[in-house]
Amino acid sequence: MNLPEKLVIATGNYNKYREFEYIIKKIVGHDIKTKIIFAPEISKLTIDETGSTYAENAILKAEAWSKKINLPCLADDSGLEVEILNGAPGLYSARIVEGDDDKKIKWLLENLNNKNNRNAKFVAVLALKIPGEKIILSEGTCKGKINKYPAGNNGFGYDPVFIPEGFNLTFAQMDFKSKNLISHRAEAFKNLIKLP
Repeated sequence: MNLPEKLVIATGNYNKYREFEYIIKKIVGHDIKTKIIFAPEISKLTIDETGSTYAENAILKAEAWSKKINLPCLADDSGLEVEILNGAPGLYSARIVEGDDDKKIKWLLENLNNKNNRNAKFVAVLALKIPGEKIILSEGTCKGKINKYPAGNNGFGYDPVFIPEGFNLTFAQMDFKSKNLISHRAEAFKNLIKLP
């Protein structure tokens, strides 16, 4: 797939935008001709994530932003799925409890207290909407496990407690580049550009 001349990252989360900017440039190459834009630099838009799947939420965001600014938009919806919690917090990862990331991590660790099975995975679904064309979807996952306590100061969300498969560090202990070569968003973007 060839990327458009301009690509708006349809999120209000600057951390997520930074990750996408790095992932896209790293995977496509630093000679990339596409201009990558943080959506709030162009306009303001609040979208309620009312979908019942990651894909539905990603589509909602990509279509709403593309309609508003008439540019190609890439949106994602993602979540952390914990095996022993039947996939929770999943779709509700960002809003499982009121409050900041620390409160969400506290909720997770309390629910895993005394549990031996700490297998988990991050899932990301990307939706690319180019005006006048059908929406394109791709998915990526990153398997790992939940640490017994938060560690590291990098990243955001559940990064301080997620240890990716094959590593002994949490996402928050890894440097920005290392995390974003193996993350669920990186895998989803790799899958996206393989599409015709």
